[in-house]
Amino acid sequence: MTAEGFLEGRRLQMARGVLLQCIMGGYPESRFYGSDDGDLALVPDAAHIHRLPWSTPPRALAICDADELTGESSRLSTRGQLKAVIARYAARGLAPVVATELEFFVFAPNTDPTQPFQPPLGLDGRREVGFSAFSISSNNGLRPFFNEVYECMAALGLPRDTFMHEMGVSQFEINLLHGDPLLLADQTFLFKHLLKEVALKHGLTVVCMAKPLAKTAGSSMHIHQSVVEQGTGRNVFSNAAGQPTATFRHFIGGQQAGMADFTALFAPNVNSYQRLCHPYASPNNACWSHDNRAAGLRIPASSPVARRVENRLPGADANPYLAIAASLAAGLHGIENQLEPTPAIQGEFEVPEALSLPCTLHAALERLKRSHLAKELFGKEFIEGYIASKTMELTSFFDEITPWERRVLAAQA
Repeated sequence: MTAEGFLEGRRLQMARGVLLQCIMGGYPESRFYGSDDGDLALVPDAAHIHRLPWSTPPRALAICDADELTGESSRLSTRGQLKAVIARYAARGLAPVVATELEFFVFAPNTDPTQPFQPPLGLDGRREVGFSAFSISSNNGLRPFFNEVYECMAALGLPRDTFMHEMGVSQFEINLLHGDPLLLADQTFLFKHLLKEVALKHGLTVVCMAKPLAKTAGSSMHIHQSVVEQGTGRNVFSNAAGQPTATFRHFIGGQQAGMADFTALFAPNVNSYQRLCHPYASPNNACWSHDNRAAGLRIPASSPVARRVENRLPGADANPYLAIAASLAAGLHGIENQLEPTPAIQGEFEVPEALSLPCTLHAALERLKRSHLAKELFGKEFIEGYIASKTMELTSFFDEITPWERRVLAAQA
């Protein structure tokens, strides 16, 4: 939209079905979004109108809510779903607090998708080979790129906590400061958009796939969650003596109750499950533990005021609005129904069958399809539409034969 049209308050409308557009560009049957495929109104959030610092000529981006023309939030909108979850907490006098940890890879341009990604050439003319995890000098070859990333984050008002080189080759992680869940979802979305745009300026490719490289770590989007009292800001996961509360236990119980049903919301793509097949770095389970990274739900070592639950299942490819909404909705379900978690696990452990999660997109969609809890918390329309869109993507994947199949199976008698 032109700046003049935006400032005049001209309404921007969009076909309702666009909210269910699949990643290849197609749409499920119109019955999932209304056979008329009428319009939605895109209503800009006044707090999120951003001048894009990397853009010349000047451009701006406005984060919008997708509202029905009657005024209510569209049930197909993931941002609207997150706002609804936050409102359910507010009705109980509570406010969730979250932080996201986003991992991503920086690669050289990949013009042939049949070939593996490669790290970019550094200023020394070499490609990274994988010995730089947590090194303070590991991104020197990418310093011009990261300098502009930092500058753009500051211009967009995106506060950063820590930035580090992760375990993978040319893999990095940012920790965003904790705060309001909607704000963190917006910031995570803006940061991913910023990364890709700035990378293009520098002749690089940023990839937020869950598992872009074989035989190396995948990329997660861990979600740290706590709940505070409105008004006082007191963390309801800790009592006056600094000990865990019943609310803390019930939140974990709700997380456990929802993780299998919501796996397709946390791991939305075929590639998501490539990351989850390496259980230590990416735990595919609903176990919980104190500071054990093999558990899907980890309680990081912290002071009582910072007691929180880390959901380690979502990948970097997850929709931040939907992943945060699903995780918080599960926790609130546990609080409302006073669900008790299983005993905490420590050290080496085997995942009980009851706490195992779907290990393929097909299995995750089948579990979501059967979930009464998902339909109760997010509405039948959203869940059925989401499944329809993701089923199209899965079908498209199965329409192709992979290089592994040609390499390994062609010679079989």
